Amino acid sequence: MAMMSKISSLLLSASPKPKLIYHNYFSSSSSSVATTIRKQKKVKAAALAKEKRRTRSDKQFDKDSIIERCYGEDGGETFSHTHTHTHTHIHIPVMLAEVLDVFSNSSLTSFVDCTLGAAGHSSAVIRCHPELKYFVGMDVDPVAHEMAKARLSGFSSGVKVFTVLRNFRHIKSVLRETGEEYLAPAAVDAILMDLGMSSMQVDDPQRGFSVLGDGPLDMRMDPQASLKAEDILNTWPDSELGRILREYGEESNWRTLQKKIAQARLNGGLHSTGDLLDLIRRVTPAMKGGRQGWIKTATRVFQALRIAVNDELKTLEDSLYSCFDCLAPGGRLAVISFHSLEDRIVKQTFLDIIKGSKDTGEEESCIGDLRKTSDEIKEKEAWIRHVIHGSNGTILTKRPITPSGEEEKLNRRSRSAKLRVIQKL
Repeated sequence: MAMMSKISSLLLSASPKPKLIYHNYFSSSSSSVATTIRKQKKVKAAALAKEKRRTRSDKQFDKDSIIERCYGEDGGETFSHTHTHTHTHIHIPVMLAEVLDVFSNSSLTSFVDCTLGAAGHSSAVIRCHPELKYFVGMDVDPVAHEMAKARLSGFSSGVKVFTVLRNFRHIKSVLRETGEEYLAPAAVDAILMDLGMSSMQVDDPQRGFSVLGDGPLDMRMDPQASLKAEDILNTWPDSELGRILREYGEESNWRTLQKKIAQARLNGGLHSTGDLLDLIRRVTPAMKGGRQGWIKTATRVFQALRIAVNDELKTLEDSLYSCFDCLAPGGRLAVISFHSLEDRIVKQTFLDIIKGSKDTGEEESCIGDLRKTSDEIKEKEAWIRHVIHGSNGTILTKRPITPSGEEEKLNRRSRSAKLRVIQKL
């Protein structure tokens, strides 16, 4: 009996103590909580740092004032009653007040809108500059072109209006073809590029731009162009398709998408936006945010295809140089971009332009040597915070201007917008 008692005592002493088990459990739990808190702090710190790097606009977002500037005192009623096209509606241009500030520094004789769209920005600029003599609006979309042409026809006195169905890469030839002295290359006072998608394009399922409607896999800005998104998905080499998803869409899951698209080709291919969206839904892990997860992935995939179909990034870079060449001394080029790929190109191209490194053979100097604050410019125009001086021009936005918090809340399209401005010497 004594022996059995001794054995029981030894067994009990060898068993793990409940206290230690609970201690380990809570220690692990505390570690997990601490890790989560650290991650949250890092996210908040990154968001705060990003916010500090931004140059937010301090302009008031007054919708009624914007509509009046774009449509006149009738607020667009006359236009809406006389033009009943299905895509006609009150259009609110992104960062309109900021764009008007950019061009308010002096009188304008000539103004070019490279991305005419619904002519919202252009109508407001023309109304704010009664001294304007020549206006050129360019767009590759025939629907937008016809709509803008009708709107701008109301400016019958004082300004000569040219609307052209061409891509802005052809700006030099378009200006020469007008035959006007004040529209010749190196003579234009102001140029605007708004790189955002127009609602007329996104809202039409037949254009294939939207992730919210079923339509053909088209995505051509210019309906006369030959390449479609369907061609890329079904015929381009797998490696090139992967590169597009990785570089143009910045999609982390590009390998899986590339593999699944290649497999879909063996079963007849992808021929509608619905086909592509179904594939994305199946590929996107459920843990990545549910519906919002696959929609975000789809948005990146659609962006990548759209950029590839329209060769947007190369066209943008080349056109920035062309636009700068077309400016008169003191003229300004303003560009509104909507995603990081575009903004990087605008930022770097502006730096290259003011250093004269494009086709000039001049040796690149240190960027740091170009950066300084111009008190004289800032005193004249309150919106200018910091500038970068170069041998050919001045970048008036060392950091891009972003919409006011109020505009971001009231106009979702503006949330990713960034405005950069360069002035020719």
